[in-house]
Amino acid sequence: MQSGNRIMISGPTKGGGEVFMPYKRVLTIQDISCVGQCSLTVALPILSASGTETCILPSAVLSNHTAGFSGFTFRDLSDDMPAISAQWKKDKIAFDAIYTGYLGSIKQIDYVRSIFREHCNGLRIVDPAMADNGKLYVGFDEAYAAEMAKLCFEADITLPNITEACMMTGFEYRESYDRAYIDALLAKMCELGAQTIILTGVTYREGRTGVVVNKNGVSTYYEHKKIAGGCHGTGDVYASAFVGAVMQGFNEQEAARIAADYTLLCIEKTVDDPKHWYGVKFELALPEYIRMLGL
Repeated sequence: MQSGNRIMISGPTKGGGEVFMPYKRVLTIQDISCVGQCSLTVALPILSASGTETCILPSAVLSNHTAGFSGFTFRDLSDDMPAISAQWKKDKIAFDAIYTGYLGSIKQIDYVRSIFREHCNGLRIVDPAMADNGKLYVGFDEAYAAEMAKLCFEADITLPNITEACMMTGFEYRESYDRAYIDALLAKMCELGAQTIILTGVTYREGRTGVVVNKNGVSTYYEHKKIAGGCHGTGDVYASAFVGAVMQGFNEQEAARIAADYTLLCIEKTVDDPKHWYGVKFELALPEYIRMLGL
C-alpha cells in the first residue's frame, strides 16, 4: 500500500553528503469549523508546518464552532466517510498515522474503527474531544463516551484531558486532586487497555499546569506556567502539534513538551486581544514551532 517515503535535504553532515529525513503521510479525521480556530482549520496547517504530508477526512462542516457565537450551521458528512474509504482502498492508499479529533456520533466512531483497519500502516492516535470541566459536550451521552473509550483503548496513543479520562473509565471526576489521584486514573486506563496516554491539563500547584505521559506503565510529567482564562481550540492545537512532532521522529515525552510549549506560546500571542476570543493566533507561532522541530 502507498504511504510515506523520504525526502533529501541538502546540508552538511558529520560524514559529508546529504541529510535524509522521513516524509510521512498522516490522515486527520475531524470536523471543519469554517470560522473559529479549531479542528481541521488548525490541524491541517500545523501538521503541514511540521513537514508532514497531511490528508483530511472531514466528518462535518460547520459555519463556525459552537462556543460563543449566536448559532451555527451544520452539515453531517457521516454518509460520505465509507465511500471515501472505499475509493482509497481501491487505489491502495494508506497512511503512516491516522489522528482523530472531534467525532460527532457513534456512527462516525464505527467508521473510524474501520478506517484504522483498512488504511493505517502505523500509529493510531485518538484525541477523544468530547468533554471538559467535568461535563460532556452538548449532544454526547454516556453511550457515546463508552464507544469513544473503546476507540481510545484500541489506539496506540490517546490524548484525553482529565474529564475525558474519567468519562471513559467511570472514575470520579475531581476539580482538586493530588498525584495519587492522577496515578490511579492512569492505572485504570491502562487496566482497560490504553497503551500510551498523554493526559493534558494536569495541575498540581497554583499558577502551573502540565501534561503527564504514561507509556508502558511509567509516567513522566512536564510542567509549565498556566495562563488564566484560557482560549478556545487549544486542545486541537496541542494534539496537532503533538502529532506533528511524533511524525518527525520525536518520542512521546519530547513531543508532549514541544506541543505544550507551542500551545502556551499561541495563548500568549492571543490573550491580550479581547476581540480574538474565539481561538488562538496559532499562525503567528508557527515559525517557532518549526524551529522547535529543527526544520
